[in-house]
Amino acid sequence: MLDRLRHPLVAVVIALLLTVPWIGLFFSYGGYGTVHPGENITPGTAVLVAGLAILGASFLLAWAAETAEKDVPQAFAIAVLAVLAVAPEYAVDALYAWQAGAGSDQAANLAVANMTGANRILIGLGWSGIALFTIFRAKSGSDPAVEHRSGFMADVVGLDRDIATEITFLLAATAFAFFVPFSGGIGPVDTLFLVGLYVLYLFVIIRGGVEEHEENVGVPAYFQEKSKGVRIASVLAGFAFSGAIIFTAVHPFAEGLETLGLQYGIPEFFMIQWLAPLASESPELIVVAYLVNKARSTAGFNALISSKLNQWTLLIGTLAVVYSISAGAIGTLPFDSKQAAEIWITAAQSLFAIAILTNFEISTREAVTLLVLFVTQVLAEFYVIQTYGEPAATNLSMTILYAYTAVYLVLGFALFFKRRESLTELVGRTLSNARDAVGGGGGKTEHAD
Repeated sequence: MLDRLRHPLVAVVIALLLTVPWIGLFFSYGGYGTVHPGENITPGTAVLVAGLAILGASFLLAWAAETAEKDVPQAFAIAVLAVLAVAPEYAVDALYAWQAGAGSDQAANLAVANMTGANRILIGLGWSGIALFTIFRAKSGSDPAVEHRSGFMADVVGLDRDIATEITFLLAATAFAFFVPFSGGIGPVDTLFLVGLYVLYLFVIIRGGVEEHEENVGVPAYFQEKSKGVRIASVLAGFAFSGAIIFTAVHPFAEGLETLGLQYGIPEFFMIQWLAPLASESPELIVVAYLVNKARSTAGFNALISSKLNQWTLLIGTLAVVYSISAGAIGTLPFDSKQAAEIWITAAQSLFAIAILTNFEISTREAVTLLVLFVTQVLAEFYVIQTYGEPAATNLSMTILYAYTAVYLVLGFALFFKRRESLTELVGRTLSNARDAVGGGGGKTEHAD
């Protein structure tokens, strides 16, 4: 009996059952966009039912990605996982961009605020939190990615050096992002560069060979033992089903949290920038925590870095496309000076985070620094908007943003200078991988460490 309960398909059934209440609610109200917390359903119910569905779908998504690693390059499988996991964030931002194209100036600012909030959460909470969780977990278990070192908060999580391609492309996108505010909005040039950069990245990783994947256990191992046709079918079904659940459930989940937040006096703009993105980022954070718990920290960090890359390229680039379609003409999604400052601090945080990963590791100290800088900045802004009226609140908020931007830049450039040899190696690995892709090498490039 116990052996039957341990069967991998039991876990799949449990994950599916977690999504059943949401599916029933979804169709009982008539489909997408019909479940509105606070109107036709209580906020608490929406958070509970949609949250359980997201949890179940996140596990299905992770299992599908792990199963796919047997047939496609791991980087590509993780890239697909990352795109599906952050699809809800795309949907929320696309909604605001569409409303902006229809004539709502406030919606344009909300689109940028939501996008920058999601990106900063991914690093400030995601990268730092997962690093700290990985190191903490390794104290009571075995994780080859964690190295215990003497000194104050000196333990480090080592990264796979094959993630150099993602880090370098993310650095290119980050450098470009600093110039976006100078045009007063996100326009066609931004779309061409950022989307083109992501397409180039996909070309490089797809041309890579299928690596010797890590030995899996449980659900992925079960499906990897099946015939290729069954494996492909299970992967596609897992991606499609989990993607659909996450896409439809996250918005009501976020709305439920927002409604509850309003009841406790949290400002709407603050919730759209922080609470809604936190809800939409939850699937990928669940997936990464699951991978780390399986001592697959490398794959987990690869997923986080890939998520940041596609949000920092595709998400920004497609906002102008949605805006133009809604407006009926090619145009630029406008934003005010406050959102320009939000983009600069987001780019500066990204620059500092990339500098940390330049030597393919992140220490406890570095993770804590990322976390503290993120949390203190958010709390400082929350205090300002709760304490001061307009326009004083906006002016003080922008001062805080500029100050933290400066801190991130100083720390980032200092680290780049200190690790300039590692930066050279990072770029060299990426160029080598790109040459292999263009030349049809189709294999994994070997590098000397």
